[in-house]
Amino acid sequence: MNCEIITIGDELLIGQVIDTNSAWMATRLNEAGIRVKQMTSVSDDPEHITKELKAALNRSAIVLITGGLGPTKDDLTKDTLCRFFNTTLIEDAKVVHDLSVYFKSRGRELTETNRKQAEIPANCTPVYNKNGTAPGMWFDFEGKVIVSMPGVPYEMKAMMDEVVIPKLSLLFKLPKVSHQTIITTGVGESFFGFTGTMGNTITSIF
Repeated sequence: MNCEIITIGDELLIGQVIDTNSAWMATRLNEAGIRVKQMTSVSDDPEHITKELKAALNRSAIVLITGGLGPTKDDLTKDTLCRFFNTTLIEDAKVVHDLSVYFKSRGRELTETNRKQAEIPANCTPVYNKNGTAPGMWFDFEGKVIVSMPGVPYEMKAMMDEVVIPKLSLLFKLPKVSHQTIITTGVGESFFGFTGTMGNTITSIF
């Protein structure tokens, strides 16, 4: 089962933030038996996001997206996905409640700007965020899956471990992957026909 990862944010492309999300997600996906075919970082630009999403769906059955779900004007992922799926934003009552509790616990009021984070595309299944304010969004599309999650690492990681990977494991028949690493010394890796620098890894799929 092939998967692609798309990370969104101008901050990634100017080197202000290092994309650690892709590497972490790839590790978890590999452990679950899902092959990551490509990783792509794109700018906060609707046309760029749409182009890469279309390309990813042509290659893979699963597309995971992180970033662009904040409350500021440059966070365009939700609006872009709405146009892509030809749908509209609706307010999710549970997210409104969770946001109210979140801000009240910090002695702050829920502003209209932050309340907009409770708006999600009408055709998605929300992935609720226990560690932040922006919900994730799960889309079923022509037998394929697109999941959009926050770019904040600890928020994304919780969604992946608690919701996304378990749900993908139920939806798709996934193989079991076993990795074995052989550490060698004094012998060039070309002798074994393996790849790698620090060691040589054999992957078995059952």
